[in-house]
Amino acid sequence: MVDIAARVWNHKWKIDPIVRSLIDTDFYKLLMCQSIFRNKPDTQVTFSLINRSKDVPLAELIDEGELREQLDHIRSLSLSRGESTWLRGNTFYGKRQMFRPDFMEWFENLRLPPYHLERKGDQYELTFEGKWHEVMLWEIPALAVLMELRGRAVLGKMEKFELQVLYARAMTRVWEKVEALREIPDLSIADFGTRRRHSFLWQDWCVQAMNEGLGTKFTGTSNCKIAMKRELEAIGTNAHELPMVYAALAEDDDALFQAPYKVLEDWHEEHEGNLRIILPDTYGSQGFLDNAPDWLAGWTGIRIDSGDPATAANKAIDWWKSRGEDPRQKRVIFSDGLDVAKIKELHAQFAGKTAISFGWGTLLTNDFRGLVPEDALAPFSLVCKAVSANGNPTVKLSDNPNKAMGPADQIERYKRVFGLGEQTAQKVIV
Repeated sequence: MVDIAARVWNHKWKIDPIVRSLIDTDFYKLLMCQSIFRNKPDTQVTFSLINRSKDVPLAELIDEGELREQLDHIRSLSLSRGESTWLRGNTFYGKRQMFRPDFMEWFENLRLPPYHLERKGDQYELTFEGKWHEVMLWEIPALAVLMELRGRAVLGKMEKFELQVLYARAMTRVWEKVEALREIPDLSIADFGTRRRHSFLWQDWCVQAMNEGLGTKFTGTSNCKIAMKRELEAIGTNAHELPMVYAALAEDDDALFQAPYKVLEDWHEEHEGNLRIILPDTYGSQGFLDNAPDWLAGWTGIRIDSGDPATAANKAIDWWKSRGEDPRQKRVIFSDGLDVAKIKELHAQFAGKTAISFGWGTLLTNDFRGLVPEDALAPFSLVCKAVSANGNPTVKLSDNPNKAMGPADQIERYKRVFGLGEQTAQKVIV
């Protein structure tokens, strides 16, 4: 097992680059990338960094030269032969050859496109522009780089024994969480913590701890590199990015209203079984479900990623019942701001009513809260989102207005088109 504290103390970044592979990313990015490669190959998209935690001055904490060095390193990466073989030949979600030959041929020759970086006050403006299926692969590594560089800025000021004690305490915290989760019967939980992890080495350690401590209750990791390395299931389906861009491409209000369903029509053609998971909250879950075509009720499950999770799960259960489906044969995946107490609470509330899974993110792979002075390693809310498509702004409404994004006039238009009523604002944890 890697001695992480010693690695940090003896740090040379060329030994430990923050991102070390094009598949050091979330599995759903590759699934979506293949879908976009097939269905929207000429769409031009801009992604942009958005720091929701304005009290974290990234440009004061992170050296611009070091940031550029890490981003340039990512641009030098390409698939290794072993990675290509794994993607081409492995079984994912029970399906052989998940990735088509034409997509793999393109991916094997890919280098990520250029980035634009500029300091604006105490924050960085970081954007990526180009063909959608190329620039989208910047999202996860860009977030991982910024999160880890902020951590390294703090760790670099610590002495050898301080680092040993810090990681011992953090490991103890993770293991205590694992022990608490062991008590939950029929638990199904996966690691979703790549994008805001403390570091690659730490995420890998957390995944190993979950695998050993939870056994079959641990279903896998969203990180493709770690899944390959540790011979685990790669977990993930689709994200808000798809409906946001499809909606931005809509030519009128009618097409805008249909855009979230058009996304899933395209997905339906490519995937089946446990990959048919609905993410309904991009423009409000209730309206999405009320107006959903009947064929969507036949999908396997729903992922809940904003708003009050219990309320959203009950909406899903009621919707399945209204469409003649048995909720006990469906799956609800909780993935927003989870930690042990919330996982226990939701499992107790919905066990027996529906199948339950958890995608545990930042508070698995980056819970260093309270372990250093001034809480300087506490996780914060950083995202990298598609902000325009073919020159049109994107919009996300969410079930939590604190997660909404887009120009004010377009937000109002989307609220009108999708019939979004009053919402309850909730604190964005991470």
